[in-house]
Amino acid sequence: MDTTAGLSRAELLRVADAVAQEKGISAEEVLQAMEQAIQTAARRKYGQEHEIVAEIDRKTGELRLYRELEVVEEITDPDRQILLEDARQRNPAAQIGDHILDPLPPIDLGRIAAQSAKQVIVQRVREAERERQYNEYKDRIGEVVVGEVKRIERGDILVDLGRAEAILRREDMIPREMFRPKDRVRAYVYDVRHETRGPQIFLSRTHPGFLAKLFEQEVPEIYDGIIEIKAVARDPGSRAKIAVYSKDSSIDPVGACVGMRGSRVQAVVQELAGEKIDIVPWSPDPATFVVNALAPAEVTKVVLDPDAKRIEVIVPDEQQHIAIGRRGQNVRLASQLTGWDIDIISESEESERRTREFRELTQLFMENLNVDEMIAQLLAAEGFGSIEDVAYSDLAELASIQGFDEEIAQALKERALEWLEARDEALREEAEQLGVAEDLLAFEELDLASVVALARGGTKSLEDFAGLAADELLELLPDAGLDEATAGRMIMEARVRLGWIEPESAGGEEIEEVASRS
Repeated sequence: MDTTAGLSRAELLRVADAVAQEKGISAEEVLQAMEQAIQTAARRKYGQEHEIVAEIDRKTGELRLYRELEVVEEITDPDRQILLEDARQRNPAAQIGDHILDPLPPIDLGRIAAQSAKQVIVQRVREAERERQYNEYKDRIGEVVVGEVKRIERGDILVDLGRAEAILRREDMIPREMFRPKDRVRAYVYDVRHETRGPQIFLSRTHPGFLAKLFEQEVPEIYDGIIEIKAVARDPGSRAKIAVYSKDSSIDPVGACVGMRGSRVQAVVQELAGEKIDIVPWSPDPATFVVNALAPAEVTKVVLDPDAKRIEVIVPDEQQHIAIGRRGQNVRLASQLTGWDIDIISESEESERRTREFRELTQLFMENLNVDEMIAQLLAAEGFGSIEDVAYSDLAELASIQGFDEEIAQALKERALEWLEARDEALREEAEQLGVAEDLLAFEELDLASVVALARGGTKSLEDFAGLAADELLELLPDAGLDEATAGRMIMEARVRLGWIEPESAGGEEIEEVASRS
């Protein structure tokens, strides 16, 4: 590009057009780069203290140089200022604060900093080219592109996309996948952003969106919007699960994605280096969706805890290893796909647990309600899980248990209420001995047993409670059945009560912040 030295006017414009076409940018950007380069070179000749302006006529290619001067009443910098009366000799309309251009004689780029000018032009053109790439690809995030491996640097691959260059990092490649220069590579554009070395286009072959886009290319019903991909979970290069839903009840979403003799899914599998893909039907019912996601394992029963977004799945003993999968892969992918925490329990484990819980409840009722084993077992069998359940149950419901009558039911309720009253009295005495503050005792988010449990751990006032993080609260109250979100909400409520924050500030983001502190 050092041919800028001594170029004719017409040749200057032709060079700008040629560079613009080669780099895919506008001729105006190239001409601006040339002006910048000429300004840099002119400062070397006239001195860095001058503010030099270079102009290339966009029609004729004529180059003009000026020194920019500020119009002032009193000169403090003679290299960049001019008195008002002198300025008005050149422009009668000049005012204080205006800037005028003082023509300079042309310079011969061939004899001065042609190399420096070339470097400036190359740099400016490269910046303009990268900006063009950024503007072109920032709206293409989420698309699949095909390029050629240009070179490999420390495991990362630079991919030539034709009019742009992208990077496919080692961690975004499928394990054990190898590429060589000139290989064709297909990948997913997951990010386009400015970095210190300029705009960068980031590609991935491990992103869940890549799998979804590959199915969209292979399955016309997905492209047409008849079948919708609801969720994707991947263990790149090993196994994946994809949940699909058909808006047309006459079309089987799983069958459409599998294709005739598996042709469609096999095309995706080959692109992903043999990654096994489970295609499961999506369902708005969480229990059904989780059961589908755990395929090929069979499920006997599910128990949902919506507040904690946790689901317990009971499977036959011989199916447990299938449901969990090798190194927990099947249940992990199912959990990612559905967004639920999944606990896999075998039927024998469930039976043992139920027997143990039944035995413990029977013992609880016998000891605290002073009843015989048969009555205690009847209560446990009917689903009464605590003394509170008995105390606050409906009298008619209690009396309707086989072998019970209204007299027995009334006696059981009275004994349960007496036990609870005695327990609460003991808790109140312990709270007083521990020095629990009244504001914590009055905090309705906590029951008395929880308050005492907190005090045993050193949390004795509402201020102490408000200073906790969610994980600390969960550790102090392991048997309270709290999850992080509920714990965070309780702590935020305490902070509002104390006036630490305004009520409207105790929103979702703040609760998440409390929950995430550790």
